[in-house]
Amino acid sequence: MAPDTPAARPDDASGWHFTSDTHAFLARVEDFLGSRPDLHTVHLTVTGQLRQRGASAYGDAPPFLGHLTRPDGSVAAALLHTPPYALRTTRLTDDETESLAARLHGLGHLFSAFAAERETARAFAAAWERRTGTPGTLRDLERLYRLDELTVPAPAPAGRARLAGPADRELLIRWHDGFVADAGVQGARNGADWADFRLSYGGVTLWETPDGTPVSMAGVTPTVAGQARIAPVYTPPRLRGRGYAGAVTAEVSRAALARGVGRVLLFTDLANPTSNALYRRIGYRPVADWAVYAFEEAA
Repeated sequence: MAPDTPAARPDDASGWHFTSDTHAFLARVEDFLGSRPDLHTVHLTVTGQLRQRGASAYGDAPPFLGHLTRPDGSVAAALLHTPPYALRTTRLTDDETESLAARLHGLGHLFSAFAAERETARAFAAAWERRTGTPGTLRDLERLYRLDELTVPAPAPAGRARLAGPADRELLIRWHDGFVADAGVQGARNGADWADFRLSYGGVTLWETPDGTPVSMAGVTPTVAGQARIAPVYTPPRLRGRGYAGAVTAEVSRAALARGVGRVLLFTDLANPTSNALYRRIGYRPVADWAVYAFEEAA
């Protein structure tokens, strides 16, 4: 979608402005996003990659970016949509949620899912159904954690951590695809593209047994606004329950702190009590809960 123009804004009083220009968007909202880098971690990470790698970083369709201005001109909220991924917003009030549903409906903007903090997502799903008749189906509940004080699991499983290198590319592709299948990730990136990007900056760490066999991996996003997010964490099914995921996650977390990352974050699936308990033992503490609602008819 082209940047907002008067002709494209049927409801100027709403305060919502939309564009596909990442640089213009960040010039307006970067300070707002940086004011809460934990809550805005996905917006910061994704727009950082759009700025660095171009509009096609996440798919062929151009990004759809937006912000909400208050009457005094300050930024109240930000919106991000990189199809085929979910449309995401920062925290919204009930009135702001209603105005967003009205604007998106008026523009005819298509999306298959909506993600936000739990209450915002729930309110949007209700507002969208009232306006369009299309109900939202709760697809995922996630919890955002922030590392407080790192506690390395003891005893650690036999082996060591090492950064993945080019020779591990095929392994990373297979494990990425395994993670996507296990987690039910919708619209996931091509495994080869993901592996190449992560290898370009040392974004995956492996845990390997004493004989050098990789048994688990943990990734980390690039650092933006002092925050980085641990993702994904994956151990093949036949190797689970041996402490490998905890060991490699602790090592990636330690390395991020050593690089000076101020906020080390991760998301978990609330339906998985094992992973939630593991990350709490390592030293992660809850920040907020997220929800994803699917709107298949809207797409």
